[in-house]
Amino acid sequence: MTNTLLILPGDGIGPEVMAQVRRVIDWFGANRGMPFEVSEGLVGGIAYDEEGAPISDATMEVAQSVDAVLLGAVGGPKWDDLDFKDKPERGLLRLRKDMDLFANLRPAQCFDALADFSSLKPDLVAGLDMMIVRELTSGVYFGEPRGVSHDGNERVGVNTHRYTESEIARVARSAFELARKRRNRVCSMEKRNVMEAGILWHDVVQEVHDAEYGDVELTHMLADAGGMQIVRAPKQFDVILTDNLFGDMLSDVAAMLTGSLGMLPSASLGAPMANGRPKALYEPVHGSAPDIAGRGVANPIACILSFAMALRYSFDAGDGADLLEGAVQSVLADGVRTGDLMGPEGGTPVGTAQMGDAILAKLDAA
Repeated sequence: MTNTLLILPGDGIGPEVMAQVRRVIDWFGANRGMPFEVSEGLVGGIAYDEEGAPISDATMEVAQSVDAVLLGAVGGPKWDDLDFKDKPERGLLRLRKDMDLFANLRPAQCFDALADFSSLKPDLVAGLDMMIVRELTSGVYFGEPRGVSHDGNERVGVNTHRYTESEIARVARSAFELARKRRNRVCSMEKRNVMEAGILWHDVVQEVHDAEYGDVELTHMLADAGGMQIVRAPKQFDVILTDNLFGDMLSDVAAMLTGSLGMLPSASLGAPMANGRPKALYEPVHGSAPDIAGRGVANPIACILSFAMALRYSFDAGDGADLLEGAVQSVLADGVRTGDLMGPEGGTPVGTAQMGDAILAKLDAA
């Protein structure tokens, strides 16, 4: 089966970190018999500048046809004054919406070499390996009615938190399937104590579990208590399943446990295509970092680890993902550091390309 990829470097540091991913992709083609048919397009501010929209219809057509999309980053102050519909972030949102990417996977993994960078004590986070599965295409961010209107002399802002049974069930299945490949535990988080949508979420997740995934351990937790527990004892969790709003917040809380946003990848998955592979978008959690763009100092690891997620979830190459993640871990254990990872203990300072060099050297030696 041909492996097809669309690469969208985007804005800011996106092109710099994506260049290192291209080197890794080429390495797998040359050394592991995994050739990739790669196309490239524009998204975000650069797409608006050159094509008049944050993502063009032509690029969307390619995105719908490939096995996976790899995105760098979008946005920057240059485009702050654009109309809302033209802002760089609308390109990313259109990708998620038009591809119906309903399950967002945000790992929170702390490499032992970076445990001291966490805001928590090292013993609480060393070896952390947690996955948050966030529903991505419904809930309060998409529900209708919405908007700002007037009620007499007052302005009123309205957003609607709405979920259907089928929307909850499909993301629950994604979480249970993922747990089967990990440590076989799911904790579902909502606010059923104060929200009717939370009651439905709880009940549907339980029903899907009981009918199809009885082998997976399922627990339920109120989302606010879940946030507290993520900070108190994060290693108690394997897979956390939650809705769009709470997933947005909880995944950012979990991100801080790892020590650096420059380390965090993500995946957004949809329904299977004709070839059995899910529609998929992979991207680092970090932003476009315009303050350091063009300086060659950005950390490419999150983008490289996003490709590792693509190997695992789109290309059924778990061994390749393990190999790449192991190379990253080994480089960090050697003390190789981009600027965001430099701490009091020092290390070997490198730039973006040099970090790519170090990771490729570890792959060569594996």
